[in-house]
Amino acid sequence: MSEYYYKLTIKPKSHYEQFLDLLEVLTNNAIEELDGTLIARSEDDLTNVEFGINEFAKRLDTSCETSCVKKENQDWIKNYQQSVKSAEIGKFYIRPSWEEKKDGSIDIIIDPALSFGSGHHETTASCILAIEQFVKEKSTVLDVGCGSGILSIAAAKLGCAVDICDTDDVCIKDTKDNFKLNSVNFNDSWIGSANNAKKKYDVVIANIVADVLVMIHKDLKKCLNDDGILIVSGILDKHLDRVLRKFEDLNKLEVIHKNEWVTIVFSK
Repeated sequence: MSEYYYKLTIKPKSHYEQFLDLLEVLTNNAIEELDGTLIARSEDDLTNVEFGINEFAKRLDTSCETSCVKKENQDWIKNYQQSVKSAEIGKFYIRPSWEEKKDGSIDIIIDPALSFGSGHHETTASCILAIEQFVKEKSTVLDVGCGSGILSIAAAKLGCAVDICDTDDVCIKDTKDNFKLNSVNFNDSWIGSANNAKKKYDVVIANIVADVLVMIHKDLKKCLNDDGILIVSGILDKHLDRVLRKFEDLNKLEVIHKNEWVTIVFSK
């Protein structure tokens, strides 16, 4: 690791996507996006990249604030790992791979990645509690919008047969990697949503957002067995009634509130 690295900050007034595309071409390093600002870090000198960005801004006839500073390097991986903490939820213990498992708990390893779901968000924690309470061993389970796979892994750890789907192929990859990391298996996977399901399930889990739940509510119910359990989450308090109306033909078993987030458990 070099003693120093360069940090290039770019804040365009307009044409944000074009600046992002150009920066991705000009550097092979990861790019951070933060409130309309682009940040690139590299051990290579980025002053030439900054020059190119400013010339691009002139061609677009727009203003763009840039700064390129040389900074002392640190062990970023070690610092990042220290910032990621384990989470104990019911009888599950969710941890990154560099931490030790906890005796007496069901162990789930989730290393932070691009996909959503490490156990710390209220919706993830509520869904895991719902899985622990309502999902029975040997149930067939579909995880819609699987993210990191944490919910389907929890179901698999309880002895369920699980399928996974997500509209983002990155999430499918992360979920498959996390299943291997946890030494559990899934049956089927696809890029898409519940409307692509080829069978019905004892349990359907969808931790997404309220707007999507409203949009796909028929698909979620369609792939649910009679007497099946549906767990939906990602719902802000202010959207609760709108979601409930779409599922009023189901039996409402429980509503779990955590801060401003809501998880609902239904039976068919």
